[in-house]
Amino acid sequence: MSTPTSDLHASDLVVRMPQAEARADDLDQDQEWCEVELPGGTERVRFHDYDRLFAIPGLYERLFYTELKCDSPKVVRSLLEARLQAAGRSAKDLRVLDLGAGNGMVAEELQEMGASALVGVDILPEAEMAAERDRPGVYDDYVVADLTAPDAHDLPGLRDFRANLLTTVAALGFGDIPPRAFATAFGYVAQDGWVAMTIKDDFLTVADDSGFSRLITRMHAEGLLEVEVDHRYQHRLAVSGEPLHYHAYVARKRGEIPAEWLDELELAAV
Repeated sequence: MSTPTSDLHASDLVVRMPQAEARADDLDQDQEWCEVELPGGTERVRFHDYDRLFAIPGLYERLFYTELKCDSPKVVRSLLEARLQAAGRSAKDLRVLDLGAGNGMVAEELQEMGASALVGVDILPEAEMAAERDRPGVYDDYVVADLTAPDAHDLPGLRDFRANLLTTVAALGFGDIPPRAFATAFGYVAQDGWVAMTIKDDFLTVADDSGFSRLITRMHAEGLLEVEVDHRYQHRLAVSGEPLHYHAYVARKRGEIPAEWLDELELAAV
């Protein structure tokens, strides 16, 4: 009898990366894929098809953390812990808004640090289901919402949560979380609150067309985001075996993002 997909575990999965002749070293990160043997047959899964990744128990961790050596949650935790200690602040004071929460891997690190409360936000209902399945009890609440145009009923809960730390790890760029969604989440964070985020090297160059390079540069220049740590590190391996480098920031919120900045970014992208 075949095993239902819902009953699979990471140890049951057979995951195959593209063979060398079928993959290009310059394959864009959001075009990478793997093959997974499932009860119904072999399925090709694109890495950024997160709804499918989260629907298969254990696949997200197996792919990114076992096969491709992703280390971002632990890197962000380590940098944040060091900054809190330097500032004489306790992790127990943290009320975390985790944007692009996925199945809760970052939240689990922050809970172990001692964060007092955590709310996850993701656009995918599959991410919420995966978090409940894989890490039950890590989040105090989980909001499925599109923060480029949040539903009115989502706003009071996010505002009333009184977050003082925004985390967004391995989620910016590629259209997964556009600048407007990031700005909405940033607006829910208290003045002088913390921001801990990661972003790929490519999205911090003048050639970036996602808008993040201009937004973050302007936020920093205008004093809205006070960057305390800018740490370049290996996020994970590409399917080619080459390292993918990201920047991890630990920063403080010093002001709000004007709406006209976002309008200008979106006009420039048209």
